[in-house]
Amino acid sequence: VREQLYDVQEVATTYGAFAVLRRDGSVVTWGLPEIGGDCTSCKPELKNIRAIRASRGAFAAIREDGAVVTWGDPFRGADISRVQARLTGVREVRAAARSFAALREDGTVVTWGDAKHGGNSADVQHRLEQVLDITASAGAFAARRHDGTVVTWGEAKFSGDSSAVQARLLQVRKIYATPHAFTAIKEDGTVVTWGEPEYGGDCTSVQDQLKDVCEVCATAGAFAGLRADGTVVTWGNSSYGGDSAAVQELLVQVQTLTASARAIAARRADGRVVTWGCAESGGDSREVQDELLQVEEVFAN
Repeated sequence: VREQLYDVQEVATTYGAFAVLRRDGSVVTWGLPEIGGDCTSCKPELKNIRAIRASRGAFAAIREDGAVVTWGDPFRGADISRVQARLTGVREVRAAARSFAALREDGTVVTWGDAKHGGNSADVQHRLEQVLDITASAGAFAARRHDGTVVTWGEAKFSGDSSAVQARLLQVRKIYATPHAFTAIKEDGTVVTWGEPEYGGDCTSVQDQLKDVCEVCATAGAFAGLRADGTVVTWGNSSYGGDSAAVQELLVQVQTLTASARAIAARRADGRVVTWGCAESGGDSREVQDELLQVEEVFAN
């Protein structure tokens, strides 16, 4: 497919295949056929595509007309036969590991894929109205509604059950996720977390510091909150960046946070970069610290 890889606008990946969206709205795929590497069965429908989303084993393409086209493993989101008639006017699609959730223009939500991992929202469907955006963990979804409340569904171990904090999930501004936990920033700058405690679902140890939070960064097992004064608060698994104690005194005048799977990099106003977390994942930048000057942006894989 190399000769077809030009005018590339977007790249999406499952656990063994790639899908490329070109500027003309066409799609090119390669990799393991059974998890999305072969789209020949739906090729005629893959026209005027505006976005592609990926679970671990399937792709979902959103067309300009609001329809959705899927391919790959039927058990990980490629089978939309149950909800095909409702997949119209789709604005956005979010992917968990084995399921998808589509947000329609009218604020309603359509889900499909592995029922236990967020693919079945029947229990909360009556509340999935006036939804503004959806955030996905590995096996659950959290929908933020127009009134600032939050609706969750999916596997409890992937944070699909927010009942313990539901009363506090009001005036929510944005939701972030690790594979096993969610964090919500409220309009007043405070934070609410739920899910697996060891992977970011419990912030009680730093709750009193979580004020005036304007942004949150998530690794695969921890969160970092950037406060309005440029300081940073971390929680979750220390092996995933949940403990910034070793560099805390350097975390001042921070402007942006960037995460890899197990480490976090903070870019300061003076152009310096501070890192922490798993050394093998980018948490130890001592060898290049002298080169990390006047940095404008940080990227991670």
